This record gives sequence, C-alpha cells and structure tokens, in this order.
Amino acid sequence: MKILFITGKLAERALKETLAGMQAEFEHEVAVLKISVASLMTTPFIIHSLRSPCCDLLMIPGLCRVEPQELEQSLGVKVEKGPKDLRDIPYYFGVEKKREGYGEHDLTILAEINDAPTLPIDEVLSKARYYVACGADVIDVGCTPARPAGNVGEIVSALRSEGFRVSIDTFDTQEILAADKAGAEFLLSLNSQNLHLAPDLACTPVIIPDFGKGLDSLAANIEAVERLGGTRYIIDPILAPITFGFAESLARYAETRRRFPQAGILMGVGNVTELTDADSTGINALLTGVMAELQIRYVLTTEVASWARGSVRELDLARRLMYYARQRGVLPKDIDDGLLTIKDRRVDCPSEAELRQMQRMVTDPNFRIFADRAAIYVFNRDLFIKETDIHRIFDQVKAHLGPEPIGHAFYLGRELMKARLAMLLGKKYIQEEDLKWGYLEHGLPSRQ
Repeated sequence: MKILFITGKLAERALKETLAGMQAEFEHEVAVLKISVASLMTTPFIIHSLRSPCCDLLMIPGLCRVEPQELEQSLGVKVEKGPKDLRDIPYYFGVEKKREGYGEHDLTILAEINDAPTLPIDEVLSKARYYVACGADVIDVGCTPARPAGNVGEIVSALRSEGFRVSIDTFDTQEILAADKAGAEFLLSLNSQNLHLAPDLACTPVIIPDFGKGLDSLAANIEAVERLGGTRYIIDPILAPITFGFAESLARYAETRRRFPQAGILMGVGNVTELTDADSTGINALLTGVMAELQIRYVLTTEVASWARGSVRELDLARRLMYYARQRGVLPKDIDDGLLTIKDRRVDCPSEAELRQMQRMVTDPNFRIFADRAAIYVFNRDLFIKETDIHRIFDQVKAHLGPEPIGHAFYLGRELMKARLAMLLGKKYIQEEDLKWGYLEHGLPSRQ
C-alpha cells in the first residue's frame, strides 16, 4: 500500500524525519503544499493542490479542519486524518492497528454503596446507576457494623426491581437473611462466626479467614461449608493495607490460587485504594494485573475517598487492558491510553534548535506556543521567548505588542497555563488543543 502524506512548509522536515525513522512497512511519499501551516488547509485548497493523487491512502494532518469524506468524494482515494502531533504517526500505524478484539474481560466488578441502610432509597438507586454506568456488574449493599438495620430487604428489593445484580456486605444474621430472601446474589462474607447459615442461603457466599488468621483458617472454613453441603462459594484471602501486611497478603492470594486452582476468588481493593495517599488509577491498574495473573474473577471496590473517585471506571478499563495483554501474551503497554490520566504516553516536542529554525520560516505575527519538560516556547516572526514563568512570558509579549484586546489576553493566558501544566506534569501540549487526561477527558457519569 502506498500512503501519501500532505503537509505544509513548516512541518516538512519534521514529517520526513519521523517517517524515515519509523521504518514503515508501507510505501510512502510526502507532498508539501504551498502553505506554511498545515492546520490552515481547506478542502478546496487540498483538492486544487493535489488534483489526482497517485496513492492508496491520503493522510491529512490531524489539526487540519477538513472532513476526510469530502476529500474522498472529490479525489477518489481513501482519506484518513492522522494524529494531531505528527510525531505520533509511528504510534498511529503501530498500536492502533493491533487492537482487534480489544474490550473483552473476565472480571466481575462489585461496587459498594457504603452505609447503604442509612441512605434514602432514591439515593441508593442513584449511586447504583452511577456505578453501573461506570462499569460495575454488581451493586454491593454495604451495611454498618454494630448498627443492624431493618430496611436491608427493602433496599435489595428496590435494586432488584430496577434490574441490578446485588450483593450484601454484612455479618449480621438478620440482615443476611433479609437480603437473601429479597434476591441478593452474593453474600460478603462467611467465616466460622456465621458459616452455619450457608445451607439456608440461596445466594453465593464469599468465604474468608477468621479475623486475624491466615490461610489455614480459610481452608478450614471452606471445608466446613462443604461439609454443610455448600457447593457454590467464592473465597477471599483478604487484601491488607500497605504497611499492615500488604505484601504478605499478595503472597496469600498466590498461595490460595495454588491450593484451590478451580475456585472463584474475590479481591477487595479498597483497603489499598482508600487507605493510601496516592491516585487510585495506577493502584487499580496494578492490582488488576495481579488479578489477571492469578485468574481472580471478582473484585470489590469503593469510592469513598476523594482520590479513589473513579475507581469503578478505572477497574473497568484495567480489566479490559489486562485481559487483552494476558490473552495475547504481551505487555499491557501501547494498547490503551485510558488509564494514563496524569502523564501522557508520548511527550515529544521539537528541540529549541528546531523551533528557532521554524521561527525563521514564519512570516506572520501570530504566536506559536510549544512546551517540553524544560520550558515554554512562544514565538512569531519577530520574537522568540524561552521561559518557565508564564507571567514573564506574558510581560514580554505585552511589551512587544502593546495594549491588547481582552480576548487576546485571555487566549494567551489560557494557552500559557495549559503549557505550564504540561511542562510540570510531563504532558503533551498542542496549541489550541485540550490536554489529554485519559478516561477523565470524557468525565464520569453524574452522581445526582
């Protein structure tokens, strides 16, 4: 296949160097049209410039405000819009073409509504809708220890009537029986204190060790449930918080899988995401990777701490990423940007020398803004600024231009602040484009 890349004069060198360095498996050619800035190309301009292109695919710049379909009809060749940063072209042709079948998973997410019996039914249902919209499969009714409630059955019935799968999280016998009767699908949890309830339950119990005890206790509780006739159960070795046995508990999960190779296993990740002063995104990704390796099929999460908000969506993205990687025997890398919320995959920026060379080709007074990890660069045909402080940048621009309309000042302030954030966080900055925030770009469902 032959691909024709079109660009403007300013990007010619960078595009040719990028294509030369990627060692493409396809034939390609670069057409430099008579325009400085590729993003200013229009449909009539491209049609007039190309006439009858000899190629199988025409690749237009990502920042170009042209609809590929219009060009296809006029030029008679397939047209695609490339990435907004031409340095992402190798990634575009590498990773994007490898994602067939992406999205499958084998992990069930239980999302807990904390202290559910204390909330109005409407609020419980609203939270349930939010969690399901984020990717939850089961709504966990979290009860309050030492405060038995008489409305658990009502809550479960209300959730079931709206089609939600439901689990109940309590050790209180009356709450367990009420939830089971109302149609709860899972019970969290059973140990030696209450496993005598197992024969009378329609729901599937999660068996845990006795409090403060290890795998031998878990094995004993499993054996006791089986003696009582229980054949359907899930086991949970309990994930401990960091500095309180976290590493040992991971080993416990691995040993549990070795001892019980066919058992369904649940991991509750809230002890780590909620009890660690760190963004939950990476923690959820890492723990989902552990679950993928150990073939753990159930995960319980919460979203109580502000830094853990979004955990359900993060687990939903992570389970698809890890499943895809495990099934194909590849690293969970260069597959999906959804969990890269703070830092970007690629942060390529032209060097200062390249930017200065670019400036020499600029013939208009409009400012171009770039940013890397070291500085922010602002230039037009007359001025070149390299700075880290946006106030000093603004002062230099103001001194150069004199009094400016409010709209122009607002534009510069907005773009410089975006560039500053990109420089600090290691994100890619493209002028007039929003910074990328992974799955957060699209926001989370409303929690009304």
